[in-house]
Amino acid sequence: MKKVLITYRLKPEGLTVLDGKYEITLPKEKSFFSREEVLELIPQYDVLVPNFSFYTDKEIMDRGTQLRLISNFGVGFNNIDVEYATKKGIVVTNIPNTTREPTAEFAFALLLGAARRVGYYDRKIRTPEGVSWGTYADGGVPVYGKTLGIIGMGRIGQSLARRAVASGMQIIYNNRNRLAEEIEKQYNARYVSKEELLRNSDFISLNAPSTPETFRMIGEREFNMMKPTAVFINTARGDMVDEKAMAKALKENIIWAAGLDVYENEPHIMPELLELDNVLLAPHAGTKTLEDRIAMSVEMAQNIVGFYEGTYPVSRVN
Repeated sequence: MKKVLITYRLKPEGLTVLDGKYEITLPKEKSFFSREEVLELIPQYDVLVPNFSFYTDKEIMDRGTQLRLISNFGVGFNNIDVEYATKKGIVVTNIPNTTREPTAEFAFALLLGAARRVGYYDRKIRTPEGVSWGTYADGGVPVYGKTLGIIGMGRIGQSLARRAVASGMQIIYNNRNRLAEEIEKQYNARYVSKEELLRNSDFISLNAPSTPETFRMIGEREFNMMKPTAVFINTARGDMVDEKAMAKALKENIIWAAGLDVYENEPHIMPELLELDNVLLAPHAGTKTLEDRIAMSVEMAQNIVGFYEGTYPVSRVN
């Protein structure tokens, strides 16, 4: 019987496909295993299931002498040294299907919330000084009729575009490769260079994968290209943005606002961001609903069964 080590406590409803066929170990008394605990346990296991915040590196893979599969609990895989896994003959999988709609949904929620200042109003209305009820004071910016620039027009980017089009927005996008014409027509989307996107978008959403090539792809130069009325949304990965440059752009009104779900050093958030009223912050919550997290568990477990038994499609990264 293959042995599966899950680093994070997951609900059993999402793991039923493994019942009776695989020996599962996961935290029972706490939310997650520490790195030290994983290093101690891993030599006994065939499969490791890290979540998006657990970094699986050379040391863990070298200790995992029986390890053949890393079934990631997340669509992004920058938490895994995929290159080294490939050298070791370890297959890495991710879960792109069940993460698509909830992440796009949350990105659009951040877009609306940051544009219409929902978080700001909620915070201020609860304080003794309150919030201005004046006709023009502390106003937001409209979404209808505005241009959304999507950097990374994959599954999540396209699902975000669908929501934006339904709200009366125009879509421009930048991608590693241009999409097929029939896909562009679905969203009336126009392919542009990154520079053109940054200069012409009212809203900019980062939805590309985190890779060495996309590391800090948005920095001081890019923020200075944006409109002073631009709203920046990031539900991709925090290391794709220079956070100091972003905090400076928000503080100095180089851009108008931001909505963030990811950070470079999660769960720690740069203190400067916490002090700003024009940024809407969330704790990597793009898929954080009970239904979605259980669905993610199912997809992750099906990758394991598919890998060993061939009964499900396997979403391989390498």
